[in-house]
Order: sequence, then structure tokens, then C-alpha cells
Amino acid sequence: MKRHFDDLQLGSIELFCLAAEASSFTAAAQIAGVTPAAVSRSISRLEERLGSRLFVRTTRSIRLTDGGRTFFEQCRQALTQLVEAQQEMMGAQSVPSGLLRISIPTTYGHHRILPLLPTFRALYPQVTVDIHISNRNIDFVAEGYDLAIRVRAQPDSTLIARLLEDAKLVVVASPAYLQRAGTPQTLEDLPAHECIQYELPSNGRRIAWLFQADGKEREFAGEAGYSCSDDVLGGVTLAKHGAGLFQTYKFIVEDELANGSLVEVLQPYSGRSRPFTLLYPHGRYVPHRVRAFVDFLLEHRAEWAAL
Repeated sequence: MKRHFDDLQLGSIELFCLAAEASSFTAAAQIAGVTPAAVSRSISRLEERLGSRLFVRTTRSIRLTDGGRTFFEQCRQALTQLVEAQQEMMGAQSVPSGLLRISIPTTYGHHRILPLLPTFRALYPQVTVDIHISNRNIDFVAEGYDLAIRVRAQPDSTLIARLLEDAKLVVVASPAYLQRAGTPQTLEDLPAHECIQYELPSNGRRIAWLFQADGKEREFAGEAGYSCSDDVLGGVTLAKHGAGLFQTYKFIVEDELANGSLVEVLQPYSGRSRPFTLLYPHGRYVPHRVRAFVDFLLEHRAEWAAL
């Protein structure tokens, strides 16, 4: 591997990141212990080398260009990894520490991950956790996340994927709805029922219900007077209050099935599932805090699979 940077170039990148974070050459200079003029000259040299402007400068302020913003996000991540690698070698990171940023979907977050976090932090008190609960896709580099959990994650060569569980699907309804509308016995009964639909927030597409019948996989896409998007728990709440049937993950409705506020139907046609996957970026160096959290979650896989 040939050499690409000298100490001056790496220093220029570090000063650039300080200036971008502070939106000020003067503030960056104070942090670095140099003069504002030195910061300005260093960044000008970096811009000349790159052949692109990184900041729009006025007499009173600076702001990143579009290209500068992209360069900053990538450089910030690279510098963070360099610092962590250095600390690793010096033994400063022998105990997991630092900020762990996680993106998790709403249902899996509330019912699987959030209840575990106090136990994780009791094991690793020097790790602070920033949790982003949303069903949208994220950009690991641009948004600075360490890990994400997604359902039906698409293959991505830049990410390591670890299966957490195949979450079982069930169709449920309230006793009041079943008393009023009757209990479906076969899949052919579904069109006569109110089947609450879930829509993908990204494109509005309704998610088909998944079944197994006579050894074959079957799907049902019905019309309904109710649909919800973004948060599956909306469909569960509708079902609990008698709106109709709803297919969801069994782990979400375990308490309701146990206390009788929801009843599982069409059990002979169950058996389908959807995978929840843990994702984190490829890299030669994975921070201790990330490794610790990955190992912590993987220890719970057998527990979830047994439920």
C-alpha cells in the first residue's frame, strides 16, 4: 500500500472537521491552539489539493458547500475510527465506552430492544446510547449510526448482516369482533371480514398477509375500511378495540393473547415469519462498544426463537 497522506494533510483534514463542526475558523483555531489565519491557510491548501471548494465564505460566517458536507461526514467518521484505533492500541478502550448510535424500527424497538438496554448499560456503564426509533432507512456514513435493525433487510456489500430472529406472524382479533362477525375458519372466509391493512410509509404499498396451506405458501391482499402506516402498533390497537382482523408479529401481542384481549385465529394456516436483521458497516476495526452490543443481542437470539 502506497502512502497517500503526510502529517500536514491529515492535520488539514482535522482542522477542516473542527471548522465544519464549529461553523467558524476562529472557534476551530481556539480548539486546535493555532491562529485563525493558520486554519484558513490549511483549509485553502486542502481545497486546492481536492480541486473543490469546501466552504462558502462571507465576512461574518462560513458554511459547507454540498461537496464539503459530504466530505465532512466521511472525514469525521474516518477520524473517529483513527482515534478509536489509537486508543485501542494504547489500552484506553479495553473497556467498551463512548457513544453508541442505534436505529431501530418502532415495533422491534419497543418490544425487543428498549427493555434490554438497562441490562446492557449495567454491564457497560461507560457506553452511552442514542436510540433512533423509526421505520425509515438510514445512511450509516452521513448520519453517523453504528448499528441498525431492519425487517427484510436488503443485501448490501457495505454492511455486515446478522439475523436476530425470524418473527412469527399471527392473525388476531378481539373477542367482541369475533362475536359480532364470526370466526374465520379458512382463508376463503377472509374477504367477508374486516381485514385491517398495513401500508409501507415509503410507497403506500399494502403488505400482503402471509399464510401456509397444504405445504404451500399463500398470500392474501384484501380491501378494508381501515389501514395504517409507519407504526404497526396502530393496527394492533384497532384490532383490540374491535375494528377487525389484523396480521402482526406474535411477539407484539403476546400479552394481549395471554390476557384474552386478543384471540389468535386461522392457526392451521400459521407458520410464516419475517426476518429482523442487525446491520453494521464493514470495516477492519469495529469499536469495542459496537462489538459488545452485537454480542449482547446475539446472546438473546435463542431466547427469542423459543417464544
